[in-house]
Amino acid sequence: MAKRMLAMLAVTALIVGGLGFVKFRQIQTAIGQAAAFQPPPEAVTTIVAAAGEWPATLNAIGTMAAVQGVTVSADLPGTVDSIGFESGQIVREGEVLALLDTRQEQAQLAAAEAQRELARLNYERMQGLLSGSVISQAEFDRANADYRQTEARAGETRAAIERKTIRAPFSGVLGIRRVNLGQYMSAGDGLVTLQSMNPIYVNFGVPQQSVTEMRTGRTVRVTAEELPGVEFTGRITAVDSAVDPSTRNVQIQATLANPAGKLRPGMFVKAAVALGAASAVVALPASAISYAPYGDSVFVVGDMKDPSGASYRGVRQQFVKLGESRGDQIAVVSGLKPGDEVVTSGVFKLRNGAAVLVNNRVRPANNPAPKPENS
Repeated sequence: MAKRMLAMLAVTALIVGGLGFVKFRQIQTAIGQAAAFQPPPEAVTTIVAAAGEWPATLNAIGTMAAVQGVTVSADLPGTVDSIGFESGQIVREGEVLALLDTRQEQAQLAAAEAQRELARLNYERMQGLLSGSVISQAEFDRANADYRQTEARAGETRAAIERKTIRAPFSGVLGIRRVNLGQYMSAGDGLVTLQSMNPIYVNFGVPQQSVTEMRTGRTVRVTAEELPGVEFTGRITAVDSAVDPSTRNVQIQATLANPAGKLRPGMFVKAAVALGAASAVVALPASAISYAPYGDSVFVVGDMKDPSGASYRGVRQQFVKLGESRGDQIAVVSGLKPGDEVVTSGVFKLRNGAAVLVNNRVRPANNPAPKPENS
């Protein structure tokens, strides 16, 4: 009985040991396969980095502003008696735009001139009497004061009549008329806007670290989406003396010629300030850049070896310093050298050492001056 039990235990131990050995070999094989496993290559597009020169410019979004721009208003209250302009008309300084009713002032002027004439006659009479020592000096002075007072009152009424003649304060282009014939206007009510548009200002902000580059006389190029293919050139004429504490930007003002009036006050435009000589850069499509809080990088394609020593096409992550962007491109100022093959699409799925399969049949846009479709 004891021998049978020992034999059964020996057989059981042998079976368990054999199973354990088989399982051990299976685990070893799986570990070896996992260590040798290479994920399938990721499909990417690439471009060979090439050196180029970009003009040193600073780009900003600006707003057009009139050199002179006002809302022409009534100086005194009154009823509109006549209108001498049309909406959108070009006017010259001093042209009459509207007349307010002055019948009351004209009557007051007639009464004031009559009083002045009477005071003048009395003054001349008193002057003769004074020379004959008939009246005292005090009586003559009172007559003189009455004459001057009535003359000033007549002048005041004439000035009120003149102020009810609304004139263009400078040459420019009128906006849309805001009043109608017979309408009552209070003092300060707007009649029409007037803008002087040639020359014209463009105002834009630049970061405080760039303000030292903004010098009076630097060339500024202005373009607008509403005017494709048209570029306006001007020069910086003023730099604000203070930094905006909310944005840390400094306001810059440039003056442009605008003879055709294509640029209008209030338009948004793109302003580019020429800063000097061109700088050497490597231009890449913006899609090639992997942006991260710890630094921007690109993936450079090259020949690599796996743990078994087999060669494959893979990528290495290269940190770079970026410059300005232009259209579909962005400038790399350091960290990359000409001739490097750089991944331009699919960077979000790559890691350092990942295998790649290059397929350049369809590439991302790489135009420094792209245009929208159907433009």
